[in-house]
Amino acid sequence: MATQTQGSGGAVSAVLMAGLAGLVVSLGIAFFNLLSGGHSAFNTGSDGVSWGLPVVNYVFFALTSTGLTLVASVAMTFGNKAWYPIAKRCVWLSLVTLVAGFASLALELGHPFRMLWAIPLNAQLVSPLNWMGIFYAVFLVLGILKFLRIHNGDWNSSTSKQIGLAALVTELLAGGMLGMAFGAMAMRPMWYGNLVPLYFILTAACTGAAFAVLVTCLSYDSEETMPAQVRTLMRGPLPTAFAGLLGITILVIGYRTVIGLWSNADGLQVWDAIVASPWYWIEAALLIGAFFLLLQRKALALASVMVIGGFFIDRYDFVIGGQLAPLFKGSWVPDLIAYTPSTTEWMLTLLAFSIAFLGWALGEKLLKLDAAPQD
Repeated sequence: MATQTQGSGGAVSAVLMAGLAGLVVSLGIAFFNLLSGGHSAFNTGSDGVSWGLPVVNYVFFALTSTGLTLVASVAMTFGNKAWYPIAKRCVWLSLVTLVAGFASLALELGHPFRMLWAIPLNAQLVSPLNWMGIFYAVFLVLGILKFLRIHNGDWNSSTSKQIGLAALVTELLAGGMLGMAFGAMAMRPMWYGNLVPLYFILTAACTGAAFAVLVTCLSYDSEETMPAQVRTLMRGPLPTAFAGLLGITILVIGYRTVIGLWSNADGLQVWDAIVASPWYWIEAALLIGAFFLLLQRKALALASVMVIGGFFIDRYDFVIGGQLAPLFKGSWVPDLIAYTPSTTEWMLTLLAFSIAFLGWALGEKLLKLDAAPQD
């Protein structure tokens, strides 16, 4: 197994320390608030927004995991050898981001360990949420097995390739089921639609590519210190593919917005509120700005951060916006439901990002994530 030569690792060490600090602070504040106030620490409830910021975190990181698996599969499943230098890093990060998403969701649930017996004993076989959980759990096992294979130098054996293919298919099914969990809800017009799973997978590819580019940039002191194979990938195929994906996704977001604003279906009035918010335009500016940076192959790390920020806003608008129209109105018609995340909810966002970047940095330090197979 050939190993590339990395830079001094200053950025990796800085991310590791920042991730550790974020983990300690977020866990300390979140646990204190949860132990002292219980679920009242969340600004959610059955009479308003039921799925708050922790669910946004989960959707964001679970789909990022799917996207990272897609990026890794370019080399390991579809045979494009030019992408091998980032494949191991993407496999590892797909596991770490999934754990980050699970952590945010678990703390929001209140009693996550009840899932160990409640779900098997009360399985809802026609529920997309049930199958989403099963597929993500299966992927976690397959992803660990795949990582162990390549960590021990087994990149191309029949067994290794079969595990990789199974992991890819399982991740796509999991991301699709997550999309179906929203798309099947006819009472929520903003979510409802048979193309939501495809939208989730498309946007997952964008956030996966963003994380792949960002951590690759952070792994080296500069472009000049990158090994030749990594530098070639970062100067051509990766930003080109990333820009193409992002451009298509920007168009899809634009189409969704126009249709939402044009339709007079009850429940879609949330689009007026979303577009009136400055956050929508910040998202648009971030994604469009990143698209042009990628086209010029400049400031790739900055472009990746812009994409990550833009799509986090997009996940927030989707998950929260879909719940702002009241389901039950009776003789009184309230305005859109008001929702502001609590301190505890923001701490779970910090927790999820801290786990993701701390896990990546530990992998860079301990697991030789720059390894690639011999030609």
